[in-house]
Amino acid sequence: MGFAKTAILMAAMTALFLAVGALIGGRAGMMLALVVAVGMNAFSYWNSDKAVLRMHNARQVDERTAPDFYRLVAGLAANADLPMPKVFVIDTDQPNAFATGRSPEHAAVAATTGLLSRLSREELAGVMAHELAHVKNRDTLTMTITATFAGAIAMLANFALFFGGRERQGGIIGTLAIMILAPMAAALVQTAISRSREYEADRIGAEICRNPMWLASALQKIEAFAKRIENPAAERNPATAHMFIINPLHAFKHDKLFSTHPDTANRIAALRQMAQPGPAAPAPAPAADRARRGPWG
Repeated sequence: MGFAKTAILMAAMTALFLAVGALIGGRAGMMLALVVAVGMNAFSYWNSDKAVLRMHNARQVDERTAPDFYRLVAGLAANADLPMPKVFVIDTDQPNAFATGRSPEHAAVAATTGLLSRLSREELAGVMAHELAHVKNRDTLTMTITATFAGAIAMLANFALFFGGRERQGGIIGTLAIMILAPMAAALVQTAISRSREYEADRIGAEICRNPMWLASALQKIEAFAKRIENPAAERNPATAHMFIINPLHAFKHDKLFSTHPDTANRIAALRQMAQPGPAAPAPAPAADRARRGPWG
């Protein structure tokens, strides 16, 4: 997805926020929403990554507390020519992962304990390479701000019931329409922003870990486990679902109107196509030495 299209969609999310403010409180409501939107954009730029990590109770780890995982990310970051991101672990049994941060220099990657325990090291490398691809593509800021706005729109829509619902044009019916339609519109914008990014992150992630089948195998496993294992923090914060490599919500329907993720089978098919035999390029010398041990160092 190009920068221009992303900018248009982010503008649409901001306009939706202002429109909901206007519907709730008229011109004064719109002006208040504008002030809040400016403040949210500033806050999101500097702090939304920390907010998302707090939502999911992520704890930072290092080479001492999680040596294998930390070295794996370090090796992949070197492959991708990226600065070393901060590394976090989320204590939940559902295997999943996401990346956040306003730039590659201020990035963080997070994996659940379920991901670390249920995937092979090769599959884990594929997943973290996908997340580093989001960092490399500078998707992380957009995805995090989108999550912040979507959550705020849903909250603002719920406030409609308590602020002038009877006096507003349309009365209680109009209020209920705002409560239902505003979050739906926000979800549609989230979908438009995030879905095509997943295919691109899959492609670049496969290049970073140098084996598309590692990621393909991981996606298949994660989806199967995610259908059976709940992620309580994600259920409490559904606006962050699009940040994960596989949608963590149990209400998720593949390739439906509000799906923030492409169909997993389609993603796996694209990765398998990448893995088809072709002219092999010689690996760089440092990677050749790592090949026996894997990209985690």
